[in-house]
Amino acid sequence: MLFILFKLLHLLAIIIWVGGMFFAHFFLRPAVQGLQPPERVTLMHGVLQRFFAWVLVLVVVVLATGIGMIGSIHAMAAQAGGQFNMPVNWIVMSILGLVMMAVFGHIRFALFKRLDAAVQLKDWPAGGKALESIRKWVSLNLALGLVIVVVLRVPL
Repeated sequence: MLFILFKLLHLLAIIIWVGGMFFAHFFLRPAVQGLQPPERVTLMHGVLQRFFAWVLVLVVVVLATGIGMIGSIHAMAAQAGGQFNMPVNWIVMSILGLVMMAVFGHIRFALFKRLDAAVQLKDWPAGGKALESIRKWVSLNLALGLVIVVVLRVPL
């Protein structure tokens, strides 16, 4: 039962995180391109600030539930007198997930700080540069997230 709860929370967190990146990249960003730099940069700053606060929570949920699922399976195997060998796709998924978390850390704690400083100083060209850097790194994370979902989670 605990495994099912871990899996549900894990999947919900991933859906929200990857879905949020997809929405921001393919719908929000193109829609705000027509705005003047002060409005565009300020709007994106506000959206990303809220989204990144949620992603911080989601990262903790994904990590905790992933470890919880692995631990549950290991405990069940031990109770049955067996041995648990983590499947290769779980290992790859775990590694890519940790890479995604590291990329998010860079986005949130380095690149977003640049955007935040630019907004505070009303330096719109610097804000635009920060947003462009964030966009590139979010593109990488979105690609990694989609690889995990499509390649590793969909049975062929």
